[in-house]
Amino acid sequence: MECVICKNGNTFEGFTTVTLEQNNSVVVIKEVPAYICNNCGHSYLSEELSTKVLAIAQETVRKGIEIEVSRFNVAS
Repeated sequence: MECVICKNGNTFEGFTTVTLEQNNSVVVIKEVPAYICNNCGHSYLSEELSTKVLAIAQETVRKGIEIEVSRFNVAS
């Protein structure tokens, strides 16, 4: 797919790190499957993976954890 950010690159399957911040909590999730632009490096998550990543982050915030760094688990 053509990158919607730079309009010059095409995406390839790879992995990215997602960092989210909410209510004084920082959640870093590494090795998330994504589509990555070969020109500018912007990454895109599928709707399904976005939902999973947000659920992980919301659970972390709910627990009151201030900083969490983890690897993405497809089974999550």
